[in-house]
Amino acid sequence: MKKYLIVVAGGKGLRMGGELPKQFQNIGGRPILMVTLERLHAIDSSMQLVLVLPADQFDLWKDLCRQYEFAVPLLLTQGGATRFHSVQNGLAQVDDLDEALVGVHDGVRPFVSQKVVDDCFREAWIHGAAIPMIDVQDSLRHIVGGNGVTEVVPRDRYRLVQTPQVFKLSVLRRAYEQRFIESFTDDASVVEASGMDVVAVEGNRENIKLTTPFDLMVASTLMECWIPQQEI
Repeated sequence: MKKYLIVVAGGKGLRMGGELPKQFQNIGGRPILMVTLERLHAIDSSMQLVLVLPADQFDLWKDLCRQYEFAVPLLLTQGGATRFHSVQNGLAQVDDLDEALVGVHDGVRPFVSQKVVDDCFREAWIHGAAIPMIDVQDSLRHIVGGNGVTEVVPRDRYRLVQTPQVFKLSVLRRAYEQRFIESFTDDASVVEASGMDVVAVEGNRENIKLTTPFDLMVASTLMECWIPQQEI
């Protein structure tokens, strides 16, 4: 069974700050995106990695690959106007194999565990679609009016969604034939809109999406103390 993993890294990183897009900022002395790709390759070197970047970042990426002697094999393709369109472009690089599995992962999530990746691919093979989620630890409130009034909601009914989100190729292709709408916030929402149920897999809490300077500080600490082989 062929496995693909589309890694989307099209963000400008405005909340991260700095001169470089967030995926090219360093943790542990290497760009975040390289750490993510090296992690995924170490988890399963048989997966075909497809990297989706904005076209105007190709030269920067190639320069960084030379500078850091980056050697993970992958297919590079151009991103689109939205994440939806970037995933469409990544899918176009996938061979026409109905029995293949395709995952989609955020390029700025370098701390996914091997167990999560393995579980997502296994459950997607069984059910057609699987995504990692973790419990909400903080209290949640719902805004009910424009004057600041809120109401408590039961947090045990909600989950935080991570990546990789994994699907049978036929399922994902059919889903991405739909026209884009604003409510498509991730691949699971696209697949559900096509009529397919998505099953949950337990994620790992370290698998954070690096978006802000605070996230970068957390990531730097994780780089020093987190053992990738250890399944949490």
